[in-house]
Amino acid sequence: MSTRKPAVVPGSTATGSALGWAAADSWTMTRRELAHWGRQPVRVVVGLVFPVMMLLMFSYLIGGGRGVEGNFTDYLVPGMLTMTMAFGLEATMLSVTQDLGKGVIDRFRAMPMTSGAVLVGRSVADMLQSVVGLMVMLGVGYAMGWRWHNGAAAFLGAVGLLLLLRFAMLWIGIHLAMVAGKPELVQAVQILVWPVGFLSNAIASPESMPGWLGAVVEWNPMSATATAVRDLFGNPGATGTSWAADHAGLLAVGWPVVLVAVFFPLAIGRFRNLSR
Repeated sequence: MSTRKPAVVPGSTATGSALGWAAADSWTMTRRELAHWGRQPVRVVVGLVFPVMMLLMFSYLIGGGRGVEGNFTDYLVPGMLTMTMAFGLEATMLSVTQDLGKGVIDRFRAMPMTSGAVLVGRSVADMLQSVVGLMVMLGVGYAMGWRWHNGAAAFLGAVGLLLLLRFAMLWIGIHLAMVAGKPELVQAVQILVWPVGFLSNAIASPESMPGWLGAVVEWNPMSATATAVRDLFGNPGATGTSWAADHAGLLAVGWPVVLVAVFFPLAIGRFRNLSR
C-alpha cells in the first residue's frame, strides 16, 4: 500500500499543510457517517422520535413538575432539550463500538490518514444529527405551546449552549466506547446515564428536593445548561440561591469546556494505542 504524504505548497508551512490533510481526512470520515443515514433511515428516525416521546410523556402523562412555578411546559421543554443533548452519548457509543467490533476502525488505522480523523469525523456527523434532532424538538415544543421571549440573539445563544453540552457528551461517549470495546457494554453506561440525567433540574426544581440532594442537583452540568437555557429563552426556572444556581451561565460554558479538555485527548490517545 502506498503512503500518502502531504505535498508542501510554495508559500505554505508544513503545519498548515498537515492541518489541511487533517481537515480533509476528517471530512471524508464525516461523509462516511452521513452516508449511513441514507442506508439506515429507521435508526435515524428512532433517534429523532424517542426524545419527542419523552417530552410528550412528561408533559401530558406525568405533568406538573415539583416545585415549578408558572407554566410547566415552558419549564419542561428547555429541560428536555438538555436531556436530549446529554443522552445522545449512548448513540455515539453504540456506533463506535460497532465499528470496533467489525474491525472497521482497525482498517482505517492501517490507511494513510491523519490519526484521529475517524473520531473527528464521527463527532462532526453526530453534531449534525444533533442539530436536526434539536430543531425537531424545538418544533414539537412550539406546537405544544412553548415559547421563547427574549429575541433571536438569546435564542441562538441557548441553542449554542445546548450544542456545546452535546459536543462535550459525545467525546465522553467516544472515549467510553473505546474503553468498553463491545456494543453489549453500552447498556452498562445507559444504567449510569439515566440517573445522572434525572438528578438534574430538567424536570423538577431542586427547591422541592431534600437540601443535600438539591445541592447535588444544582452542581450537575445538565442543571447548569438547563438553567442558563431557560434564562435565555425567558422561561420560568428554578429559584435556587446557591453559587451554582446564581452562576448557571458560567457553569453552562465551563463544564463542557472542562469535559472536552479531559475526554478529547483521552479519546485520541486511546485511539492511537488500540491493538498495541
